[in-house]
Amino acid sequence: MKFFLLVICVFLMLFACVAPKDNTLKSGIWRAHLTTLDNQQLPFNFAVTRDASDYKVEIFNAREVVVVDEIEINGDSIQIKMPVFEGYISGTFNDSVISGSFIKESLDRIVPFTARFGDSTRFRIKKDPEVNISGIWEAIFSADSEGEYEAKGIFTQQNNIVSGTFRTTTGDYRYLEGGISGDSLLLSTFDGAHAFLFKAKVNDSSLTGMFYSGNHFKEPFFATRNEGFELPDEASLTFLNQGYEKIDFSFPDTSGNLVSLKDERYNNKVVVIQIMGTWCPNCLDETKFLSQYLEANQNSDVEVLALAFEYAKTKELAYKAINRLVDRIEVKYPILLAQYGSSSKTKANEKLPMLNHVLSYPTTIFIDKKGNVRKIHTGFNGPATGVKYTEFKEEFHAFVELLAKEE
Repeated sequence: MKFFLLVICVFLMLFACVAPKDNTLKSGIWRAHLTTLDNQQLPFNFAVTRDASDYKVEIFNAREVVVVDEIEINGDSIQIKMPVFEGYISGTFNDSVISGSFIKESLDRIVPFTARFGDSTRFRIKKDPEVNISGIWEAIFSADSEGEYEAKGIFTQQNNIVSGTFRTTTGDYRYLEGGISGDSLLLSTFDGAHAFLFKAKVNDSSLTGMFYSGNHFKEPFFATRNEGFELPDEASLTFLNQGYEKIDFSFPDTSGNLVSLKDERYNNKVVVIQIMGTWCPNCLDETKFLSQYLEANQNSDVEVLALAFEYAKTKELAYKAINRLVDRIEVKYPILLAQYGSSSKTKANEKLPMLNHVLSYPTTIFIDKKGNVRKIHTGFNGPATGVKYTEFKEEFHAFVELLAKEE
C-alpha cells in the first residue's frame, strides 16, 4: 500500500511539472516592430486589454486607433487577425515577448514580427531635433524612373514628435507617426494592410530618404518645402475614352446574381460607383464615408454600387473578403466581384474599357439620372489628410445633391 501511495505521489509531482500552463497575454502597452528590407525596423505600439476570456488589441498610429478583437490563444501560441483585411500576426508569446510573423497569404508575404511588453516609445529618439518640418512639402518618389510620382507631404511637429501623411494622386498614406532625432526623420504606420516606414535626412528646406513597404518594396524620395504646392485635380485624371458615353458592366454580387446599371433599381437614379478592393485602406476609408453618407442621407434618388477587384486567389476567398468587409463595417450598398486573383490596374481596365485607365483604388464615378458620367474622382483623401478630407466631404455632398435635384 505504501509503495502504491509513493507511486501516486511521484506521478502527481511529475504531472504537475509537465501540466500545460494556462498562458495569458499581459494587459498593457506593447512596442512592436516589423523587419523590412535592409533589415530596418518598422515600429508601432499597441495596447492589450482583457474582459473575462476575451482579448482586445488597440493599435496606435497618431490619431488613428485600430481595434482588433479576433485574437486566438492556444498554449503559448497566438494569432491576431486584423479587422477587415486578411493579414494576421501569428507567433508564440510569454509574459514579455511575442515573436512571429505578419502574414498575407494571398500575396505570399511573411514579415518578421516582434513585440515587447511595457514600452510605450515608438522610435528611439536619442537627440534633440535640429529642425521643425511642420508645413507642406513637395515630394517626388522614385525620381527619374518609370515609377516616378509626385506627392504632397503634410506634417505637424511638436518638439520632436511628428505626425502627418503623404498625399498622392491615387490617395494618401494614412496616419504616419514618428519624430525627429537630430537631423533624421522617422515615420511609420501599421494598420493591418499598410506597413510603411519612412526614413530621411532633413534640413530647413529638404528631405532626402527611403520609403519601405513591408519587406517587399522600397523606393527613394526627395521633398522640398512648398506651402503653395498642390497635386493635380483629382477629377482631371480619369475620363471616358473617345467613343464611349456611358459606363456599362455586369458583375455578380456575393450571391452570384449578375448586377448591371440597366437593372430597374438604378433606373432614373443618381449612381455613385466605387472601384475598390477589400484589401485597400484608402478604399476602406471611402467605404466608411459612403456608408455613413447613405445612413445620414436616405435619399431614394441616390444609389451607391461598388466594384471589387480582389487579389484573393479564388472566387470563394474573394467573396469571403467582401462579406467580411460588409459585416465588419456594416456596408450599406452592394459590392460586386469584378475580378479575383489579381488587383492589377491593367487587368481592371480590361474590365472597364470605357475608361482611359484605372489609375487608383479607389476611383469614384458619378452618374446622373440619365445615365451620363458627370465626374470621375481618382483616389481618396481620407481622414489623415485633415482639411482635404473636410473639403472632399463638402464637395461630395454638394455635387450629389445637385445631381439628385435634376430631372
